[in-house]
Amino acid sequence: MHFKVNLFLKCHMRIGELAELSGLTASRIRFYEASGLVKAVERTANGYRDYSPEAVSILAIIDSAQRAGFSLDQIRQLLPVSKGSWDHDELLKALRQKVADIEEMQKRLKQNRASLLVAIESIENRPMDLNCTERTKWVMGKLSENGVVPKPNKKTRTGNGRT
Repeated sequence: MHFKVNLFLKCHMRIGELAELSGLTASRIRFYEASGLVKAVERTANGYRDYSPEAVSILAIIDSAQRAGFSLDQIRQLLPVSKGSWDHDELLKALRQKVADIEEMQKRLKQNRASLLVAIESIENRPMDLNCTERTKWVMGKLSENGVVPKPNKKTRTGNGRT
C-alpha cells in the first residue's frame, strides 16, 4: 500500500479525498471509523465527514500494523485515538512481542518446510515393487523415522481403558 503525500493538506478533508490520499476505499475508512480506529473530526451540516490531515498517517499505521499481523483490537489499543496520546512504552512492548511472535512462526514454518521436504523425498523414493498397502506402510515408516509423523504407539488399549 502506498500512501500519497501532500505537503499542502487542508485543515479538513472529506472521505473521498482521504481515500485518494491513503489508497484505501471509502468503505474501508468508514469500517475503520465504525471500529473506533479512525475518527472524523466532525460532520458537516449536510452529513459529510470531515477528517484531519493526521487521518492519513493513522490509516498508514493501521495498514502497516495489519500487514505485520496485528489484529484490529490490538491496533485499537495502541492508537492515540483511544487514549488521546501515544503510549510509547506500550507500543514498544507490543512491537517487540510481535517480532517474537513472527520469529516463533518462522521457526515453526522452517520445521514444517523440512517435514514436507522429507515427505516428498520419501514418496518419490519409495520402492516400486511393493503393493499399495506395503508402499503406504513404507512411506509412513520413513516419515516416522524422520519425525514427520508421530511413531505409532506400540501399546494396545483394552476395553477397560487400561493399556
